[in-house]
Amino acid sequence: MLLAPDRRDRITASYLGRTSPLVKLGVAIAWLIGLTLTLDPRPAVLLAAVALVAVPTLGGISPQQLARVLLPAIAAIVAIGLTNLLFSASNTDPAAAEIARVGPLRLTTEAVAAALGVAARAAAIVGAGAAFALTTDTTRFVDALVQQARMPVRFAYGANAAYQTVPNLLLDAATLRAARRLRGLRAWHPRLLVGLLVRAIRRADQLGLAMDARAFGSGPRTTYRPIAWAWRDLIVGVGGLAVLALALGLATG
Repeated sequence: MLLAPDRRDRITASYLGRTSPLVKLGVAIAWLIGLTLTLDPRPAVLLAAVALVAVPTLGGISPQQLARVLLPAIAAIVAIGLTNLLFSASNTDPAAAEIARVGPLRLTTEAVAAALGVAARAAAIVGAGAAFALTTDTTRFVDALVQQARMPVRFAYGANAAYQTVPNLLLDAATLRAARRLRGLRAWHPRLLVGLLVRAIRRADQLGLAMDARAFGSGPRTTYRPIAWAWRDLIVGVGGLAVLALALGLATG
C-alpha cells in the first residue's frame, strides 16, 4: 500500500506504529491460534471489533482509509458467509430446524450458525492482519527481526527486498502492457509472463550485487535505526492476550 509521506509519518508516529512489530505479530498469531479453539462466533466478533477499533484510534489511520482498504475483504467475507449458508449440508438434513424456505432452497438454524461462525472468524483474521500490516513499516519490521529476534541479516533484508518487489512487478506489468499497445498488440498475452520473469531475474541480480557491495552477512554491522523494547510493547502484548482470554471466555460462558 503506497501512502503519502505525511500520512506514512503519522502512522509511524502512532502508538501502534511505535510498538515493536514482533509484539504485534505475536499478538496476531496468538489470536489466530485462539480462533482455532472454538466454533462459537462471539470470540471472533469481539476480536474483529477490537482490531478494527484499534487501527484508527491507536494506529493513526482514518476510518475512511481503513474502509477503502478493507472493502474487498468485506465483500469476500460476505461471499464466504453466503456460500456456507446456502450450501451447508444442514439444509438437506430433515432433522435440522428450518427457519426459512425460498423455492427449493431450505435454510436451517444450523446452517446460519455455521455461516456466522465462518464469516466471523474470517473477519477476525482480516482485522488482525489489517492491524499488523497497516501499522507496520516493512523496514522497521526487518530491523526488529534482526535486532530483537536475532535473525541473520542476509536472510531478513533479502526477504524484505523480495517483499518489496511485488509492487515493482505490478509496475513492470503495466509498462509491458503499454508497450504492447503501442505496437498494436493485445495488452494481455501469455508472453507477458516471460517479460516479467526476465525483469524479475534482472532485479534479483542487481539486488544480489548491491547486497554484496554492502557486505551483507560478512560480519558485525552498525545499526542505523536502533529498536529497543519499551513499556508500550508490554502494554500491547498483555492487552492483546487479555482480549483473547476475554474472547475465549465468552465461548465457555
